[in-house]
Amino acid sequence: MRRAIELALRGWGNTHPNPMVGSVLEEGGAVASEAFHERDGGPHAERLVLASLMHNPQPGATLYVTLEPCSTPGRTGACTDAIIAAGVRRVVVGATDPNPAHAGRGFAVLRAAGIEVVTGVLEAECADMNLIFNHWIARGEPLLAGKIAATLDGRMATRTGDSKWITGEAARRDVHWWRRLFPAIAVGAGTVLTDNPRLTARVEGEPEACPVRFVFDGRMRTVASGTLPGVYSDEFAARTVVVTTQHGGEGYVRKLRALGVGVWVFDSETGRVPLARFRARCAAMKIAGVLFEGGPQLLSRAVSERQLDYLFAYQAPVVFGDERAKSVLGGLRTETVAQALRLEGVRRSTLGDDSLVRGRIVYPERLQIDEALFSLG
Repeated sequence: MRRAIELALRGWGNTHPNPMVGSVLEEGGAVASEAFHERDGGPHAERLVLASLMHNPQPGATLYVTLEPCSTPGRTGACTDAIIAAGVRRVVVGATDPNPAHAGRGFAVLRAAGIEVVTGVLEAECADMNLIFNHWIARGEPLLAGKIAATLDGRMATRTGDSKWITGEAARRDVHWWRRLFPAIAVGAGTVLTDNPRLTARVEGEPEACPVRFVFDGRMRTVASGTLPGVYSDEFAARTVVVTTQHGGEGYVRKLRALGVGVWVFDSETGRVPLARFRARCAAMKIAGVLFEGGPQLLSRAVSERQLDYLFAYQAPVVFGDERAKSVLGGLRTETVAQALRLEGVRRSTLGDDSLVRGRIVYPERLQIDEALFSLG
């Protein structure tokens, strides 16, 4: 199963909105065939592993697969049909299909055909690599995740705004690895004006990849500033979408669209983009996941509106010890420990001297917001 996971991860970032799946066929204690799902619309891992075997599975062969085989025809045919037709008599599965309409159905179909089915092998690892797909298929909406990088005392920049670099190279490489997975990245206007980021995934040994790049700019500050940021004029400009409101001005909208930059305009009384409607628009466009990388105001708003589902929290062994240094999040009135945000399904990684804690956000029953901390735009 660990080998099947390794294979599945070769599809990292290429299978949306489908999951990553790996499969291994074992005969006589040795690997006879292996495969993974490479891209959306392509053959599933189970069909590929059986096709590459070039002969009927031997008696006693075991098929290992990281995700419950599909039991509905879809575009490529039900994998349960292919397994039954091949004569496989034993199947070992990692994670159950998260789709409530299908969960467990594939197991029942295989067992009804007389096949031994073993489930839950390395289940947590198999499910974790498809955290975007799991959210998408179960809820019909994109996973909105946030990324923060902080000191031990919870600061993301000094009082002067200096933040390069709090975390080390290993942590920054890991961020690019996750960028490669998410179909889209989001940042606020302040981040674009201050850092002029490229917002691409640059992973060693892989070509530079560009997800959809969302720039939240409710009043078009990034266009009115004079010099246009690189994300509006580089070779990936067509992958950039400015998310704004009617307060941004139709002239700036036309200017961006003339450059080939996308613009999503939402009605808003405050000049702030309504994140629930942004999520709905992403769902309609079949964008399964968005990684919010900053700045702190955008992330804090996403939390305050209960629109952030998942958090990647990088932490460096650094202490500023300055009450005027900039915090990673704000705007909540946490008066008791019970009102604190918590993470569940927590996963931890060590990245050089830094660490990563990530998990799904659990919101308290009462989430008090200090609206005064959120300025327009």
